[in-house]
Amino acid sequence: MVGMDVVQKFLFPPPPSIFVNAMSFISFGSLANTGFSEFRGIHLKYSKFFNISQKNPTPRKQIQIPSRIGMLMFYTPAVLFGAVSFFIFPDEGLRFFLLRLALTIHFLKRVLEVLFVHKYGNSGIALEDAIPITLSYFLSTVTMIYAQHLSSEFPEPSVDLKYAGVALFLLGIGGNLYHHYILATLREKGEKEYKIPRGGLFNQVICPHYLFEVLGFVGVSCIAQTLYSLSFAAGTALYLLGRSYATRKWYLSKFEDFPQNVKAMIPFVF
Repeated sequence: MVGMDVVQKFLFPPPPSIFVNAMSFISFGSLANTGFSEFRGIHLKYSKFFNISQKNPTPRKQIQIPSRIGMLMFYTPAVLFGAVSFFIFPDEGLRFFLLRLALTIHFLKRVLEVLFVHKYGNSGIALEDAIPITLSYFLSTVTMIYAQHLSSEFPEPSVDLKYAGVALFLLGIGGNLYHHYILATLREKGEKEYKIPRGGLFNQVICPHYLFEVLGFVGVSCIAQTLYSLSFAAGTALYLLGRSYATRKWYLSKFEDFPQNVKAMIPFVF
């Protein structure tokens, strides 16, 4: 089949693993569904939009942890596995090295941002919400690395995208960090009011950090060239499109002077 021939030029064949192949569909489906939920106004519980979307929230006792601790909990297991994977698996070539390095750098950057960049309010994160988020980041990292390990027994795809992937990953992680810094410095010390972000690509879209996040994972997918990495990147893109739509809608409701020409995530398009 012509379609399969084209796919095989860009991707390794699916590995002989029920777990990895199932996770390809589960990751895409869960991320895409969460993105569509954001479009419909159903937000994750740790989102700043959650309480706004709940007309009559039912209070119940939950174990709350500080936001900084919760976010460290999100990313630390993933970065630790990325680092340990260099010792778990033998050397399997440049592609495998680059993939593990990219994932480790990605989550290490997130940990460093939690410690040194992000600003936090008085609200915390419910422990019961933090646990599944932590597991999702950890499992996605484990699955992506394991899928690459299993793919090492197959011939390389005829179209090699790993160097383009490295370039996209570096662009994504750099742009994401830059726009996170802009957000972190938006309010002066002691200020609590929300402001419309300015500078960088914020003049074109309200969520440029999401745009660069997607570019980063597209880069990781190009480095890996596996079905799982492609599924995860596509699912992440759909989730962040929904998230950016909800963010723009929130800014429009909060600020009468919000620029109508500023899109959600993709300049001039969406």
